[in-house]
Amino acid sequence: MKKLLVSPAPHIHSANTTRRMMLDVVIALIPAMIVSVLAYGLPALTVLLVSVVSCVLFEYFIQRFILKTKVTINDWSAAVTGVLLALNLPACSPWWMILIGAIVAIGITKMTFGGLGQNIFNPALVARVLLLISFPAIMTRYIGPGAVPLTDMFTSLAHIDATSGATALSAVSEGLSQGQTIQEIFPEGHNYLSMLFFGMGGSAGEMSALALLLGFVYLLVKKVIKPHIPLAVIGTMFVVSGIFWSIDPSQYTDPLFNILTGGALLGAIYMATDYVTSPMEPKGMIIFGIGIGVLTMFIRYFGAYPEGMSFAILLMNAVVPLINKFVKAKRFSKEAK
Repeated sequence: MKKLLVSPAPHIHSANTTRRMMLDVVIALIPAMIVSVLAYGLPALTVLLVSVVSCVLFEYFIQRFILKTKVTINDWSAAVTGVLLALNLPACSPWWMILIGAIVAIGITKMTFGGLGQNIFNPALVARVLLLISFPAIMTRYIGPGAVPLTDMFTSLAHIDATSGATALSAVSEGLSQGQTIQEIFPEGHNYLSMLFFGMGGSAGEMSALALLLGFVYLLVKKVIKPHIPLAVIGTMFVVSGIFWSIDPSQYTDPLFNILTGGALLGAIYMATDYVTSPMEPKGMIIFGIGIGVLTMFIRYFGAYPEGMSFAILLMNAVVPLINKFVKAKRFSKEAK
């Protein structure tokens, strides 16, 4: 006999389903996917396809043959994990490394905890961090935009190494370690318009800040996410970096640079807002976002890794149970008004 689940009123009904929300996330990421393929060509497309297909297949086989439970790949959550993993990897990532990332994301981080809704850490971010620690040389090797244009998708990839280089954040970290100032590292300054539209190097999803912002607007319009976490993360990064930059602009990068570079927007909009691994209440979301912003900037300025967003989100994922415990919703009663 099937068990009945009974919960107290009020019961809130919504047309949104998990499948609909996951599909909306994929739609929101389409601009970023298009830009990455146009910029990096075949490598980015390969990474995207391998990541999505492997995540979906791993979830299917684990549920079908290991756990022997209902297969839920049609809810699009595995596909979302695959897309996010791909956008967090360099466009020149080898296929075998992507498979390892998919196994970690789906097999370890998601399914080990019981599947969608029960994992405590963001699957794609756990995979990215593990790959970064395990294969630092590959994970920090980025090809420049246009290295393999879409028009040459069947060209040999043997020349990719010759066009690889450091990201803006890596250049800052390396330059400062060698005693240079920010002005010496970037003698011509920053082209913020290029960063916004189509000029950022790095992982496949970091190419265009505008593409990520377009997806953000779509998610807000569709009410898939709330703006509290992204705005808290970005606002905190702006304030913290602004303080350090005003103290010593020769050693600390400016606020706009920090927001437009690295995985700041990708993490704040699409990774930190994950329903499962983020707080439930608006006040908790703001605390969560502030924590991510502070940790990100301190890791960037004082840590061993130039990009701190992934580590910051995972650290705050671990704090979510405490946030939910101390920041509770008001009860539906007259006293709560």
